[in-house]
Amino acid sequence: MAHSLGTNPCLHTSTSRAALGRKAFCEHTCAPAKQSSSRPQPHRVCCKAAGNQDGDASNVGAQLRNCAVGLAAAAAMILPMTMAPSPMLPSAEAKALLDREPVKNARALLRYALPIDNKYIRQMQKELEGISESLRIPGNKSLGPVARAFRKSESILGNNKQALIADFAPDKKDDGLKAIANLEEAFKECDRVVESQDKQAIPSAQQNALTYVGQIEEAMMKGFPFEVPSQYDNLPQLKGRAYLEARVKLKEKRYNNVTGGVMKIVVDGYNAPVTAGAFVDLVDQKFYDGMEIQRADGMVVQTGRPEGNDEGFRDPNTGEIRRVPFEIRVEGDKQPIYEETLEDVRRFNENPALPFNAFGTLALARAEFDANSGSSQVFFLLKESELTPTGANLLDGRYAVFGYVIDGADLLQECQAGDIIESIKITDGLQYLQRPVPHPKSSSGTV
Repeated sequence: MAHSLGTNPCLHTSTSRAALGRKAFCEHTCAPAKQSSSRPQPHRVCCKAAGNQDGDASNVGAQLRNCAVGLAAAAAMILPMTMAPSPMLPSAEAKALLDREPVKNARALLRYALPIDNKYIRQMQKELEGISESLRIPGNKSLGPVARAFRKSESILGNNKQALIADFAPDKKDDGLKAIANLEEAFKECDRVVESQDKQAIPSAQQNALTYVGQIEEAMMKGFPFEVPSQYDNLPQLKGRAYLEARVKLKEKRYNNVTGGVMKIVVDGYNAPVTAGAFVDLVDQKFYDGMEIQRADGMVVQTGRPEGNDEGFRDPNTGEIRRVPFEIRVEGDKQPIYEETLEDVRRFNENPALPFNAFGTLALARAEFDANSGSSQVFFLLKESELTPTGANLLDGRYAVFGYVIDGADLLQECQAGDIIESIKITDGLQYLQRPVPHPKSSSGTV
């Protein structure tokens, strides 16, 4: 179906989704990447504002403004629509956001997004996460900062173990204690790696320790942290996290003879229970199994439009397209905002708990001018630094994130329109899905 992308001079329009990926979103373009069986090159976008590297803070706002329309186009549903430039952050605020040191790792984002309040586990996590930055410093061969981070984390655990245990949910205490024991062993391995000066082994030791930190944090979740408004009782809700595996088959061999693969996804109901619930409900009904990837334009990989004239899932109980309200929780808030974007409520300079920071961020597609038009179409964001600067990403607050790809995200780079989602399976967390009654029997046998 054709896109009507408006008449703004910043945007080249096309009725082809593939062509949209090859065109620039701004006035000046670099040469588009060739489409071949080799790995496609990133679609570089050159904005006028980006050309001046010595400009003042006002250029930050100008650069973001020039890219705004393209970002919104990438995230829009596969529907006919018109678009207009979106209001921008004031340049000073934009510069402040750009100056932040962002969290880009999907697993780290999920750890930070857990609504827990234990300063010791957060201190430990911060020390361990910071090791990644120490390793990226050019020419830095010293492992001193890494060793200090490991020692400090180990000290925090040793000195505050009882404070951690006191925060465990009663029904998760055994899991928490097991995670603490595993973390203590992981720290011993970290010490051995540092002593041997094996820099190549540090990332593995770090991530192993962070895995157990995440398990300790999850053991601190006591029930569900807030009440979902009762007007959404007619929609599925995910009162926890679900772990999924998506198997994709490519139409032909791509880079390095890849023919497909598996992506592991975490869907976060703690921060987006209604959005996550709607998606997991459809996954459990095998709605996406056998469906084509319908858009792959270098910025997003998108699917979820059923065959026929419907642009979303038609609920057999009502005979109507099931609409999912816009849902987003801001850092520091106890519960999400519903039915209004952060721009609508004038909180556009605040940070969502689930931001568009990671390659493979999963979000609900919708019509550009209707925040509550989402249904079954979803998209994965392919991170491009020029278009989606972390901390000043124009999708944040305007589209509802509900999960991340934690393994296998590189497969998204190979995906093209027409590739097949063979299956999406729930490997854990289905017990957190709550459905309205009545509901057709699910593939798992639950109702």
